[in-house]
Amino acid sequence: MAEVRTATLPAIANPAALGLGGFALTTFVLSTHNAFPTQAPDLTWLGLAFFYGGLAQFAAGMWEFKAGNTFGATAFSTYGAFWMSLASFVLLALNGHIPAGDTLKDLGWFVLAFAIFNTYMLFWSARVNVSVFMVFLTLEITEILLLLGYFNGSGAGDGLVALGGWMGIVTAIVAWYGSAAVVANSMRLKPILPVGKPIWS
Repeated sequence: MAEVRTATLPAIANPAALGLGGFALTTFVLSTHNAFPTQAPDLTWLGLAFFYGGLAQFAAGMWEFKAGNTFGATAFSTYGAFWMSLASFVLLALNGHIPAGDTLKDLGWFVLAFAIFNTYMLFWSARVNVSVFMVFLTLEITEILLLLGYFNGSGAGDGLVALGGWMGIVTAIVAWYGSAAVVANSMRLKPILPVGKPIWS
C-alpha cells in the first residue's frame, strides 16, 4: 500500500511586528502634528492612516486570527480600522461635509469610543507581556488627553491636544520597540530584546 504523504504548511510569521510598526509610525507622524503643528508635517499622516497604520495593520489583525491569537487579532484589526476611519473623517471634514463647528466635538466622541475599547484591552494586555501592556497604557493616556482636549475646544498644538501629541510620541516609541523586539527575537533562538513577562495570569 502506497504511503500517503501530506504537505507541510509553512509556519506563519508573527504579524505583531507589522501591526506594531504600522501603528507606531502613523501614531508618531500624527502626534508630531498635534504636539507642534507649525514645525511638523500636516496631512502627511492621512496616507499612512489609510495604508500603513490602516490597511497593513488591519491585515496583521487578520493574520493574527489565522495564528489563533484572539487578543492580537482584535487589537490590530480594531486600530487598523481606527486609522482608516479617522482618515475618512478628516477627508470628509476637509471637503466641507462636516460643519466646521462640529469637528472637534465629533473627534472627542470618536476618541472617547476608542478609549473605552482601549480600557478593557489594557487590562487584558497585562496577560501578554510588559511591552504590550506599556503600548496600551501609554495609548490610554494619549486618548484621554486628546478626548478632553477636543471636548474643551482645543486643536493641534493647543492645550491638552498638544500634551496628547507628546504622549502619542511616547506611545509610538514604545510600540516601535515592541515591533523591533518581535523582529529581532524571531531571528534568534534566544531572545535579544526583552519584552517582559505577563504582569498577571
